[in-house]
Amino acid sequence: MENTAEKSAPSVPTTPTGEPTHAAPGGRTGRTGYAGYVAVGDSFTEGMCDELLPDGQYRGWADRVADRLAAEQPAGAFRYANLAVRGKLIGQIHDEQVPAATAMGAELVTLAGGLNDVLRPRCDIARVEELLGRSAAALRATGATVVMFTSTDPTRRMAGSARLLPAILRMKAFVHELGQDPGIAVVDLFSAPCFDDRRLWAEDRLHLSPEGHRRVAEAVLESLGRPASFDWRAPLPAAAPRGRSEKLAADARWARTHLGPWLGRRLTGRSSGDGRPPKRAELLPYEPSDH
Repeated sequence: MENTAEKSAPSVPTTPTGEPTHAAPGGRTGRTGYAGYVAVGDSFTEGMCDELLPDGQYRGWADRVADRLAAEQPAGAFRYANLAVRGKLIGQIHDEQVPAATAMGAELVTLAGGLNDVLRPRCDIARVEELLGRSAAALRATGATVVMFTSTDPTRRMAGSARLLPAILRMKAFVHELGQDPGIAVVDLFSAPCFDDRRLWAEDRLHLSPEGHRRVAEAVLESLGRPASFDWRAPLPAAAPRGRSEKLAADARWARTHLGPWLGRRLTGRSSGDGRPPKRAELLPYEPSDH
């Protein structure tokens, strides 16, 4: 199937106020500030397994990005929405979240999706690409800067994940193709070996740990041309090696606590996000957190 969705994006990207954006090194746009930010996606963007906020929600890399961007604006001037819901497939993101995001008219949108589809057997990868491309084109048509992501490489840390690699590599190439648009910045997590470290992942092995979220937030900010506060690609200090019995115990605990329930939801057609509202459904004023 020919992927033509991205061709509908404007040939000269503009901001919502009609001002042209300018390409910066690495395909980054040259904007100096954003007054509005909308995050679109699944559990990755919702922030699962990061530290908990006072309202009981996970913080997540998108909130961390919003904190930094809000600090650049006068008090009360920055607005933020996070439409992400755990478990969502790219079709649901395209149908439910993207229209809401385009209506908000924010200057910045992060778009992540498709990995939940890839994890399922018999994934139609051409359809995933089509819907992801349509989503990116719709968001770019508003004049927004769009940040997209490549998946990390699961084969370097998870046994049995080799079957996913062809689809992940194809998605990686597709996202980089979309990134030829100067208004789309690509955060390449696949090429960052630091994500092979189990300490960047939660106990369920699917979602980022707080340190993982911290690094993704920094990667997004770097893609937007913000000065680096640390090297997000740098390896963590060496960890003490784990013994065989410790590894076996951890694997058994993971299978019992996380893999079993996940398989149960797949077999019954349920999702962890069923009936769950978006994390932050409206584009409202946002103040940097105290974290």
